[in-house]
Amino acid sequence: MTTYKAPLRDYRFVLEELFDGAALARLPGYEEATADTIRAVLEEGARLCEEVLFPLNRPGDEEGCAYENGVVRTPKGFKEAYRTFCAGGWTALACDPAYGGQGLPHTVNFCLEEMISSTNLSFGMYPGLSHGAYRALLLHGSDEQKQRYLPRLVDGSWSGTMCLTEPHCGTDLGLIRTRAEPAEGAYKISGTKIFISAGEHDLTENILHLVLARLPDAPAGTRGISLFLVPKFLPGADGGIGARNGVRCGSIEHKMGIKASATCVMNFDEATGFLVGKPHGGMRAMFSMMNSARLGVALQGLGLGETAYQSARAYAAERLQGRSLSGPKAKDKPADPLIVHPDIRRMLLIMKAQNEAARALAAWIGIHIDIAEKHPDPAEREAAEDLVALMTPILKSQFTDGGFAVANLGVQIMGGHGYIREQGMEQLVRDARITQIYEGANGIQALDLVGRKLPMHNGRLLRRFFHPAERFIAAHKDDPALQEFVLPFAKAFGKLQQATVLVAQRGMRDPEEAGAAASDYLRLFALTAFAFMWARMATVSLPKLGGDEAWFYKGKLATARFFMNRMLPETSSLLTIISAGAKPLMALEAEAF
Repeated sequence: MTTYKAPLRDYRFVLEELFDGAALARLPGYEEATADTIRAVLEEGARLCEEVLFPLNRPGDEEGCAYENGVVRTPKGFKEAYRTFCAGGWTALACDPAYGGQGLPHTVNFCLEEMISSTNLSFGMYPGLSHGAYRALLLHGSDEQKQRYLPRLVDGSWSGTMCLTEPHCGTDLGLIRTRAEPAEGAYKISGTKIFISAGEHDLTENILHLVLARLPDAPAGTRGISLFLVPKFLPGADGGIGARNGVRCGSIEHKMGIKASATCVMNFDEATGFLVGKPHGGMRAMFSMMNSARLGVALQGLGLGETAYQSARAYAAERLQGRSLSGPKAKDKPADPLIVHPDIRRMLLIMKAQNEAARALAAWIGIHIDIAEKHPDPAEREAAEDLVALMTPILKSQFTDGGFAVANLGVQIMGGHGYIREQGMEQLVRDARITQIYEGANGIQALDLVGRKLPMHNGRLLRRFFHPAERFIAAHKDDPALQEFVLPFAKAFGKLQQATVLVAQRGMRDPEEAGAAASDYLRLFALTAFAFMWARMATVSLPKLGGDEAWFYKGKLATARFFMNRMLPETSSLLTIISAGAKPLMALEAEAF
């Protein structure tokens, strides 16, 4: 069976030691977000995830959602768990107090999202989509829309969705055909959307669909897309449930994973909708929701990877198989535990190094999201926004590719027992696979990085990562105790700088050069960012080897050494691949494939 305990000690490390989490309480509106408050919130969140959500994960996967005549039923126990979730105020955690929220930092919500994803990703899809809808309305809705709908999303009594994809188009949203016809202060929305997570379910009394559609006078392409709010039930005069709207679930998908999350075909038949933001401004509004969702998906990859690691570690510590190559270690037993074998340790260390670097990087970006929203200095807000924008595609890709790889390593460590359903590891693999696809497939994230983020504002976004990296290297490269961590990071950073120049120069001459390099460049950037995190974690851990928690810091340093010596060298091959250019990819005629 899979096992999970929330990594509360690691949260304290990244929020209280690695980064200045106390600075959150100095931001306007976050005065109550002290270290003690954050600890208490995360401890309660861990209890909820471990005791309420985790026990429903496997049975929810086995039962799945049921569809009948337009009605979707979630698995047994989900409604009760959702009521508990809402009653505890978890839907309101990082929401504005003006609408009933608790007003805690997004950084804290990042930790909660990881724990939810570790224990029950399917369940987490429902409040996760609602929070994305909340963000879109908060940023782009009218005052009337905010007052009417946000309190319902915040308390969890209503939920939200994001309706983009259509049967003939996914990534290329410029091809959408859903229509919006003006109709007496509102619009009539007609069309079909597919792959709509949480599009229909029995957890909330109403569902608010945020729908991309075209007005009659819309220009072609993405410039002609508008965003509309289409409630399942129209609000009544008292703000409660009114008439049923013209939107129905036509079917649900039978999927590889996340089976307890309803993935729906949604049919809009002259459904009443309300414009959100400006006409033809739908993409900008939707990206507010999508960028939040992409970071949420990144945390899904991390969460699944954490459960896979903990479960594989427990199995390797107990399963007796063979003898250590250097001689028996458990002499009183017929065989040694798996964990004595070098290849098992290699896999476990890859898992540990991936997860802990990702958690540190997530905390760094989470803090900058809070700075971007709350800091009184516009220059500080701009710098933080730039870093978050730059790193969003990197986190989405690296965390989800890593989560899938870690879950697969978990299967490998457990062998045949990992492959069968009863142990639960194979569910983590199936659930993790979708994270690399939805909210923009990882290849699209790479194109976003090289095609939009690198050249944006004449390279200003890129400098938000490069400059702190350069300052860190300059400050620590001459410290003998830190050179084994800082110098490998510095070399990888040099390769990233070299690759950046190559991609920029070649991409200006031929866009296919940038496209051919994109995925490998993103991976190179991600490994360099992980090296930055591990070098910083080593810097914090080295002075603390003599205390009561020396075991914790020794573990950090050992994992940092493993990453620098066994994982970071991949940057050399990535630079070689990037340098090869587009010709090896593009020379083959399509007919020859």
